[in-house]
Order: sequence, then structure tokens, then C-alpha cells
Amino acid sequence: MNKPKPRELIVIRKEQITPNMLRVTLGGENITTIPANQESGYVKLIFPNGNAKPLLRTYTIRHQRSDEIDIDFMLHEDSGVACTWAKKAQENDSILVGGPGPKKMIEVSSNWKLLVGDMTALPAISVNLAELPNDSKGYAVIEVISKADIQDLKHPSGMTLKWVINPYPGKNVSALLDEVKSLDWLEGQASIWAACEFSSMKTLRDFFKKEKTIPKEYLYISSYWKLGNNEEQHKIEKRIDAGQAYSSQQ
Repeated sequence: MNKPKPRELIVIRKEQITPNMLRVTLGGENITTIPANQESGYVKLIFPNGNAKPLLRTYTIRHQRSDEIDIDFMLHEDSGVACTWAKKAQENDSILVGGPGPKKMIEVSSNWKLLVGDMTALPAISVNLAELPNDSKGYAVIEVISKADIQDLKHPSGMTLKWVINPYPGKNVSALLDEVKSLDWLEGQASIWAACEFSSMKTLRDFFKKEKTIPKEYLYISSYWKLGNNEEQHKIEKRIDAGQAYSSQQ
């Protein structure tokens, strides 16, 4: 299947969801080129880079309506090209958007569920929680920069939300793992969905694979960013890590 061609979308409005989360709503006449039911799928925001190759930044579709999509931006202290654009964006500004890429949803056939992530994964976690079957049970462990960044998320009553306050995301790599280790591990097969900073991801991956021996069909884990790296550098680190992980299994 051919990849969808990038299309130009228009800024419809902006909303400060929490102190460190900014929502930009995109629409325009080309919005119909994005298929329906893409919440939690990702798009590529494409930024000019002089005479060099354009810069691509990956973001989750938080909400989708027939004529709009919402993209939530975690506002880092050292804002890169995407966050800087989002902060400055005005109504009717245009941006080139590629994708969407595939949705990554937690496996629902398990006995219970565990979602783990930081603020970069909060949009995807929010969609996963909202789409879980009503009888789901388990936990969502979510790292935010401050108490004011805690959001009211739709979720089944059997899912307990645990919020981890970490003012310096990416520096305390064990913040999420420590909270996960403190959970009462439920009976039966768990399915895991986890996404966060690169180093935090590696600590969680070791725990889930080695200590909890979660089968691969019940484990989705990914790094969405790496402290001190831009997306191009992070992709290189991910490829190296994937190669090392593969070699260790041989």
C-alpha cells in the first residue's frame, strides 16, 4: 500500500490544556484525506529546513472529528522545532502533515491491563483508556511534570490511574519503574502498553521482559524521545538499541 501523500492543513485554534500541554486543532479543505478512526495513530509534522531535507516530527492524533484533528504538544524547557511552532502558531497558519501511521493499541484479550507513559505518551494513553472494554481492570501509570498537568481521563471503573510527578522528565529514569514496581500485580495474564523517554523505556523493558516475563504478544513498548536528542538522533539510538536487543536474543 502506498503511503498517503502529505497534505497542507490549517490551524483552526489553540488551547492550553494544562501548564505543560498545548493543543493545536488542525483542519481545512484537505482534512478529508485523513481516514476516519485514526485517534492514537500518528502523523508527521513537516517543517522546512532551508536547503536541507525537511524536518519531520511525530505526533499522536488525540481527537478526530469529521473536519478537525487535535494534536497535543508537551512543552519541553528546551523546545524543539515542533513545540516552538506550536507556541507561535496562529489561526489560519498552515503546516504540511504526513501520515497517518498505524494505531498502537493495547492487547485487550488479557486478564488485566497496564498502561505506562510520560506526557509525550499521554495522548495515546488517553485514547487507549477511552476505548478499553467497560469491564477492563488494571492500571495506568502516567508521569507528568506537575500536579497541574493531571488530566481528567475517561476510563473504565476497573482501571486505576496513578500519576507520577516528575518536574524534570528524562532525568529521573526510574520514576515510572518505581511506581510500576509498587503496584499490586493482579492475577492472570497482563497486557502492557508503555511509551516514554528512551532511558526510562529501557528500564521498563528489562522489568517487563526479565522479571515479569511478559510474552511479546502482550507487550508493546517504545521510546518516543531521548533526553538531549532531536528526533533524527533519537531514531539512530533506537536502531542501535533494536540491533543490540536482537543480538542478545540470539
